[in-house]
Amino acid sequence: MKNLIVLVLLLVGTSVFAQNERTLKFNEDTNLIEATYYNENGNIVQTGFYTKEGKLQGDWISYDNEGNKKVSAQYNNGEKTGKWFYWSKDTLNEVDYSNNTVANVNTWITKNSIADRELP
Repeated sequence: MKNLIVLVLLLVGTSVFAQNERTLKFNEDTNLIEATYYNENGNIVQTGFYTKEGKLQGDWISYDNEGNKKVSAQYNNGEKTGKWFYWSKDTLNEVDYSNNTVANVNTWITKNSIADRELP
């Protein structure tokens, strides 16, 4: 019953994706809920994991409608951690998190197949 309540709260807590289909699978080995979100065309737009308490955990990947990776993120018990990467047309941003706060930001801009690093 407790797991059912957690699952219902998890579904309510992710209402941002209400217009998209989603699959949730509980992994008994890791005690994590694997989540996959799809757009209206059936393409994957986000994948990641939740704890049984509904907190984001581990790697989360977001994709655009064409299937290109947009964001690679990491969570530890609901807090942002590690290196996050944000891709756009010709830019890659790396954001380093420590204790759920931004510790460092790097930006690379692609020019003629060569990446230039932009210094803060």
